[in-house]
Amino acid sequence: MPNIDRKGVRDLHLELREDACVSSDKIIEARIPEIKVVVGAVFNNAGQVLIARRAAHLHQGDKWEFPGGKLKSGESTLDALRRELFEELGIQAQAFEPLIQVHYQYPDKAVFLDALKVTRYTGTPYGHEAQPLVWAAGHELSRFTFPAASLPILKALNLPDRYLITPAPEGDDALFLSCLEDALKRGIKLVQLRAPSLTADRYCELAQAAIDCCHAHGAQLLVNSEPEWAVRLQADGVHLNSARLKAMSARPLSAPYLVAVSCHDASEIARANAIEADLAVLSPVKATPSHPTARPLGWRAFGALCTQALMPVYALGGMNINHLLQAKHCGGQGVAAIRGLWPCD
Repeated sequence: MPNIDRKGVRDLHLELREDACVSSDKIIEARIPEIKVVVGAVFNNAGQVLIARRAAHLHQGDKWEFPGGKLKSGESTLDALRRELFEELGIQAQAFEPLIQVHYQYPDKAVFLDALKVTRYTGTPYGHEAQPLVWAAGHELSRFTFPAASLPILKALNLPDRYLITPAPEGDDALFLSCLEDALKRGIKLVQLRAPSLTADRYCELAQAAIDCCHAHGAQLLVNSEPEWAVRLQADGVHLNSARLKAMSARPLSAPYLVAVSCHDASEIARANAIEADLAVLSPVKATPSHPTARPLGWRAFGALCTQALMPVYALGGMNINHLLQAKHCGGQGVAAIRGLWPCD
């Protein structure tokens, strides 16, 4: 994660080169000064996350937030989060994972939120500062009003770290669906049905079977097609390729449908922000056989572009599960892949 010091990187068990990702400070020079804030997503044994209501007199008062606070001068990200969680909740945080970093400009101030998952802690959280606390499941968070800067955190909490893009079915639907089911049994929870060579009727037929398969395993499926197809087929959302993204002037589907986008540069990330996309795939991070002439972004550029996104970003291009830690270290949600996540040759 770009803004964590050496000690923090060791605590996160990320055995990566210090220069693997560009630091967020280098990316946002034009928007400095920012108020740097670290927040923690603290979970209970039921998988619920803890949120607290801000005092009415504070900036964004009476809205709900994740516990945390401002970094003090000379304080590391992890030391600040440990201190804040103890002061606010009375718990001792012991282990962390990257979640998402958010740069957000309010009319009156700019903030940088460094959000981490707290994967181990001791003690029982309570409102040490008399703030109201609520444990909520991920799908329940939409019932609460959060500051705008926290909305990307909500998106990140409700998305997995692997995004499977299906290969072409090649005429054998039974084999295709069998491979899809194998992937779902291995833990895949988010799938994009990409089959550009199919006719509309064939795509819809295959999509319906794939949606049923995904839903039977508690997974979500996004159609790579026109947005209205997601509604017609009762899919979980749409994935917009770069051409469709460019043509969009506003978000094409309302919640709870997911809107995913394909991005390759800063202008497409800006467009994704403008239409309030829920997730993006950014490619190609590494060289890939399917696009041999495309120039890879590399991890530093991937990390730089992640800092500009107001949604979780997946690394795409030459990815597999072995790249998960690298992607998260660079500010990404995880990895997206075809070959790297598809269980069949």
